[in-house]
Amino acid sequence: MYRMNKYVKKGCILLFWLGVWTLLALAVDNQILAVTPLEAASRLLQLSGEKDFWLSVGRSLLRIGIGFFAGFGAALLLAALSRRLTFFEELLSPVMKLIMAVPVASFAVLLLIWWGSSFLAVAVCVLVVLPGIYTNALEGLKATDKKLLEMAGVFRLPFRNRFFYIYRPALKPFLYGSMKVALGMCWKSGVAAEVIGTPDFSLGERIYMSKIYLDTAGVFAWSAVVILMSVLFEKLVLGLADLFFAWQPACRRPEQRQESSGDIIVEKLGKSFGEQKVISGLDAVYRTGEVYYLRGSSGSGKTTQLHILAGILKPDEGRISSPGTVSVMFQEDRLCEEYSAVKNVELVCGNGTRAQEAMAELLEPEALDRPCGQLSGGMKRRVALVRAMEADSAYVLLDEPFTGMDAETRNRAEEYICRRRNGRTLIIATHI
Repeated sequence: MYRMNKYVKKGCILLFWLGVWTLLALAVDNQILAVTPLEAASRLLQLSGEKDFWLSVGRSLLRIGIGFFAGFGAALLLAALSRRLTFFEELLSPVMKLIMAVPVASFAVLLLIWWGSSFLAVAVCVLVVLPGIYTNALEGLKATDKKLLEMAGVFRLPFRNRFFYIYRPALKPFLYGSMKVALGMCWKSGVAAEVIGTPDFSLGERIYMSKIYLDTAGVFAWSAVVILMSVLFEKLVLGLADLFFAWQPACRRPEQRQESSGDIIVEKLGKSFGEQKVISGLDAVYRTGEVYYLRGSSGSGKTTQLHILAGILKPDEGRISSPGTVSVMFQEDRLCEEYSAVKNVELVCGNGTRAQEAMAELLEPEALDRPCGQLSGGMKRRVALVRAMEADSAYVLLDEPFTGMDAETRNRAEEYICRRRNGRTLIIATHI
């Protein structure tokens, strides 16, 4: 009922403005200055029966489509390079500002002189799309959660996994808005460029010729075609974007390395944050295959020590010998919250079936496929624990693994750890 009322309301609004248009055209009573909606529709129906009509529509769609996707692809590539190389961002900054500041008409005239009319609409569309998409994509990349990127580094996630499950969600809110703006501007500027360049068989050429012959009904008809094509193209592109952002491809297994069975040796370790000395002169040996507990109150340096062992932090002094790879359960969950518990585990093991079976040992069946952002704190801790245990590594570091778990759940978690340790060195930081 609500949807029907919405459509009725929209229909009434449309009829109202068509009525206003009709009254204005009748008041002017001059077909060169204005025509009624019925006359414009009649002219459109007449044009649609001509072979050249569809050829013009198709070629304009091709030009503008190529321009949009070329500009979009170039913007993403340049944004990725700028995020990686600060100097490259600084180098591009004045260029992007210049493109946004210079009127489209100026570009169109210059490009018409340099290239002629054939590729004018494509080039103009590229220039219209490029700066907006580039700026928003760069902001999205900068907004990517640094803790998730640290997690990806520790677990040695392949680029495919990082792109789809860390970078892609970060880009999504930034790209959607800019894409809508770019799609609208692309059609307006692309057709305007065709009006200036008048390439054969284009919507711009047909609008221009209608103007030359004072065919006002034709101008309205071709303008309606442009609007319709713009709306359809926008729905197509945004629909493809929805499919892309919803797609959850299988994760690849992280790079495998020859694991060493050597001990972890810590000598004279020291670490400070500003004036605060967190670790000083620490010596320790963690024997292969043993279980160790780091006990102490909050702020005693347990998490810092684990981060140094994992390679996330560098010590200010001392030396660490850690010949194998590590997996970590962080003090924060550091989960990809848009995706399910199973998908978060699959990220580090590269096997969906294995992830499903492992996660089912600690999580209720109805929670397995829910986005992690909808899980309770205790459930998230279990997901983080399974992720650390299922990753292939020589050493497992668990930071406060039982936080938020009741006694029964903790017992299940401890039993799971014992089953899945597989002789690996285990270091657990805990208040208890």
